[in-house]
Amino acid sequence: MSSPPREHELEVIREPVPVAYEAMWERQLARHQGVAEERLPDTLYLLEHSAVVTMGKESHDENLLLPPSDFPAHGVELLKTSRGGDVTYHGPGQLVAYPILNLNHWKCSVGWYLRTLESVLIDVLADYGLTGSRVEGRTGVWVGDAKVAAIGIALRKWTTLHGIALNVCPDMTHFGYIIPCGIADKPVTSLAQLLDSPPTLNAVADSFERHFRRHFDRD
Repeated sequence: MSSPPREHELEVIREPVPVAYEAMWERQLARHQGVAEERLPDTLYLLEHSAVVTMGKESHDENLLLPPSDFPAHGVELLKTSRGGDVTYHGPGQLVAYPILNLNHWKCSVGWYLRTLESVLIDVLADYGLTGSRVEGRTGVWVGDAKVAAIGIALRKWTTLHGIALNVCPDMTHFGYIIPCGIADKPVTSLAQLLDSPPTLNAVADSFERHFRRHFDRD
């Protein structure tokens, strides 16, 4: 019989190689049950995905710029998902963070959770001299007019699933197969495009973990 998690414990799990989206979803679900029942500690997964386009619960088919059957020929999976939001892309070179948090330990508020995730991302960007910002009525983080990080979440029993994707150095041509997040009037960017000497994905993951722990400190 497993022992209960220590008070205020956060377990960070880093996946060393790109993970298929559906395989990671199964890991999230298994972890979620334990966190929701307080048998396992709140958890933060940090990883990259293999190339995939996912369609959230608010997705519209017109935001796919290729016929669905054409995506595999371009080396990209196409999947439907339970997260909120519209269509988005994940792939190598993009930092994906999946917090599995029991919000009863913080605040049972979707808005508070989304804004706190945005604050973590804005602080990560500041580490590299970039000014991240919010756009009213939209979720995610922008630098200037271009979106650099997307957020799509789900909650069950006030315990979180899914999370964020921060573009560090992904293959930006893959974003051309979709209208990312259904936003046609703003481009997508990455740290590699914004910086003369972009950081490694591991360095960005270190920064994200540090700021995440600070913003979600329950002490």
